[in-house]
Order: sequence, then structure tokens, then C-alpha cells
Amino acid sequence: MTRTSPDPVYRALFCDLRTDRLLDVLPLTETKFDDFIGKPGSLTATVPLPEGALAARARAALQPGRTAVWLERDGDIWWGGILWTCTPASDEQGRLTVQFQAGTFDSYLDHRILGQDLTGTGLDQFDIARTLVAHAQEQPGGDIGISLGHERSGIVRDYAHAYSALARVRELLDKLGQLNDGFEWRIHCYRDAAGNRVKRLQLGHPQIRTGHSDIVLDHPGPVLTYSLPTDSTVQANVWVARGESANTDQSQESEPLTVAEELPGELAQGWPRLELTSDHNGVSDGATLRSLARAELSRQRRPEVIPELTVRLDGLITPALLGARIRLRVHDLWHHEGLDAHYRIVGMAVTPPQRTKQETAVLYLEGA
Repeated sequence: MTRTSPDPVYRALFCDLRTDRLLDVLPLTETKFDDFIGKPGSLTATVPLPEGALAARARAALQPGRTAVWLERDGDIWWGGILWTCTPASDEQGRLTVQFQAGTFDSYLDHRILGQDLTGTGLDQFDIARTLVAHAQEQPGGDIGISLGHERSGIVRDYAHAYSALARVRELLDKLGQLNDGFEWRIHCYRDAAGNRVKRLQLGHPQIRTGHSDIVLDHPGPVLTYSLPTDSTVQANVWVARGESANTDQSQESEPLTVAEELPGELAQGWPRLELTSDHNGVSDGATLRSLARAELSRQRRPEVIPELTVRLDGLITPALLGARIRLRVHDLWHHEGLDAHYRIVGMAVTPPQRTKQETAVLYLEGA
């Protein structure tokens, strides 16, 4: 007789955002969570409230904008973020629940602007990124415990950000990373060797990479379902970027600075002319605008392929593998000769086991 392994144990820790002091541990149902490179992840769950004492505990712990949520799986940190919405609700039978939604810790930087002008010359772009996050945490009440690290990218840049622009810190980080020869960033959550919960600014040039060997996934096999869409609606071989006017003479009509970058080799190979545009508020320097246009063109020069895999979680796949390479092997009617391709994991959405449903994860991939 084959013995099945027990379901993993998920546990939600609710802590004070600024001090990480534990407030409570509450039971969850209908839990779903995801994390990505390049955009915030989310967690949604429901806390059942069958009696008054538990309702009082939940009311004290679930404070939107002030409570941090850490999700453990068998004692390991699998997700961390900030509680942003909380919705108590009662059904027709009077059964009470409270639903909440949280965003990964990087979502905090969407709610922060610079407290003063910031300028610098000749700094590694990773140092600029750390300067922005450090500035946000140096303001009164702004420190949520993001550790910064010491990585280097080898790419040196100048920067100048005006307080009057009221730019959000996340927006500035994203724009910096989107420059030609830029970088990726995220807040990596884990438990260190001493058992402390850690939220660390993870930087990668030109990409975040984890692991040293490819993870092999087969269909049929651990891959339950797959989807391999190809989308050419976002493809371009000509990119026009528009910034702000560099004209400081208010007596003359000003026009926004506009630059175009193209790939003539693509046209020579028979591709039709495909044009896309982007707007960059606050950019009035031609070189910076061209760098942004070249970076966009590099990303969009081929049809976009965003594969999705649904896999069983068997101990091999964890959120710590964001940035890892996988080798996908598929044998079916469409891939009758067999697909053997390499991808990078850029996102993961996990559904914990519930009743008769097994624990699964959807992996979002890009070409490695």
C-alpha cells in the first residue's frame, strides 16, 4: 500500500510593520498568493470567525497599512508583505468571516515619495537603487526593515531627482532599471540562519538569476498543464519615446522631446515596420530618452511569449527559485517531435491544498 505524504502546514504570522513584533497567528482559508520579478505580488485569504474571542483577536491584528503578513510553509518563509485591505462580512446564516488582501513589501514603495532633492554623479546603478530605498527608510516612520546588500552591477550613472516632481520611490526604481543595460529588483523574503525574518532588496544585472543548474520539468509528468501563447501585438522594430520639453525659454512654444530608435536589420530580413511608443514624464535629456527607447526596443523586438505551467509542489519548486532556469520538455500532439526549451521563472502563484484539491503552483516564464 502506497502511503501518501501529509499536506504541508501553512501558517500566517501577523506582525507590526515597523518593528516586526508578532501580533497574532490566525487560521486561514481560501488562501492564494503570488510573487513576481518586476511587479508586486499579492496574497488573499479569509479568516473564519466562529466565536467572539477570535473575532476580537482578528480585529486587533488586521490593521490595513500597519500590519505585516508572513506566510510560512512547514516553517519556511514563502511570502511576505503588507496588509492593505480588510473586509469583515456576514452571510445570511450570520456566519462571520474577514477577508483580506496584502501586497509584497515592494508595494510599500508605491506609497513613498522623496523627502528632498537627490542628486549624484558616477555611481553604480545598484548604489543609486539602494540610495532611493535608504532615503525612504530614513524619513520619520519610514523604516520597515528592508536590508540593502552590497551587490555591484558595473554600470555607472548620474542621477537627479527633484522633490517637486512628487515621484514615488517605486516609480524611480522602475525607471532606473528600465534604462538600457539596466537591472531587475525585488524584495526577497526568507528566514536567515539565526531564524530571523528578513526582507532584502535583491538586485540583478541585467537579470535576477538564482541557482546554478536547470530544473527539469516534463509534460506528461510534474507539469499538470501548460500554456505557450505567442503575442505579436507588443512587438516592435521601431520605438518612439517622448519626454518633456528641454526648452527653458517660456516666450517660445515648447514641444516635448521625441526620439526614435529602429532596427534596420529586422526590416532587411523581411519583417514589416512595427512601431510602438512610450511616454516618459520628467525626462528632458536626449541621451536618457534614447537609452529608454533602446531598452524598450530590445525587450520588444520579438513576439512576446509568456508560458505558464501548472505544477505539483513536491519540494523541488519554491518561491526562492524566482529567477531560476528550468528546462521544459513536452511530448504531445502539438509537439510531436518534442519540445526541449529553456526558460526563466519570473513569477509564481501558489494555491495551498484545500479539502480534496492538491497543492499546485502556476509558474510564469520567459525565455532564458
